[in-house]
Amino acid sequence: MKPFRLFSIACLSFLMLACQPEKAETAKNDGASGAASFQAPAFAAEALDGTTVSSASLEGKAYIVNFFASWCPPCRAEIPDMVELQKEFEGEGFTFIGIAVNEQEDRMRSFMMETGINYPVAMMTREIVAAYEPYTQGGLRTIPTSFVVASDGTISSVLLGMQSRAAFEEEIRKALDAGKR
Repeated sequence: MKPFRLFSIACLSFLMLACQPEKAETAKNDGASGAASFQAPAFAAEALDGTTVSSASLEGKAYIVNFFASWCPPCRAEIPDMVELQKEFEGEGFTFIGIAVNEQEDRMRSFMMETGINYPVAMMTREIVAAYEPYTQGGLRTIPTSFVVASDGTISSVLLGMQSRAAFEEEIRKALDAGKR
């Protein structure tokens, strides 16, 4: 029974560290501060609906790449707002892209149906992690983590932890406006 108890404690500790509920923005590129602009990384992945989602197909569009998991309470909490914002801003050339972390495909498909996720979701791969990891201090260690890509192709923000609807909406508007400058 001791090995099971140790394993349970280790898993609980991991969840407490990996699934942070507080908001912590780690990178902002507001353009006015003279901060260097970082071009969003190139990526391509097959979404669970069978379509291919890639940085090339999103060129000129604003998008948020959201690393999340069905077993993460803060991730689950922000999904209803993301679904509503997807409906609201899709017509303006915006989309969320979900990257499912440490999930099984069948479980993720069920979760998407259960929560009404209306944007592409791909399973996490080493290539996707390698593409986005350099933009966070210490790598991708927290979920949810969201990378806001402006319509000019730059990463405008990296958001760690659960975001409110208002925070996401503000970031989406800024990302959409970047292409109008």
